[in-house]
Amino acid sequence: QVQLVESGGGLVQPGGSLRLCCVGSGFTFSASAISWYRQGPGKERELVATINTLGEITYSSDSVAGRVAITRDNNENTVYLYLDSLKQEDTAMYYCRRFGTEDWGQGIQVTVSS
Repeated sequence: QVQLVESGGGLVQPGGSLRLCCVGSGFTFSASAISWYRQGPGKERELVATINTLGEITYSSDSVAGRVAITRDNNENTVYLYLDSLKQEDTAMYYCRRFGTEDWGQGIQVTVSS
């Protein structure tokens, strides 16, 4: 059974940074590209960034340009999303997804507020 589990969200102050984790199981993690999406209040779901199987970022949204990094540790079946210089507009539910599939995590809330 494929599972993706996000962690690391919560309340963060503007200007701060966060690291989100996505742990995958039930599939060959190292052979899967992973994407991070987010959906803010009243907004459509947005693709934030994608990391390929080689650990290269293949896409990042203009909304996070210059503020985002994404890495993976295949030994831990984990993809990490780093976002800094956080803004209130980064407030959203963040989801990871196995690229090219309908396998999604349950999501993790990130709230940027003072």
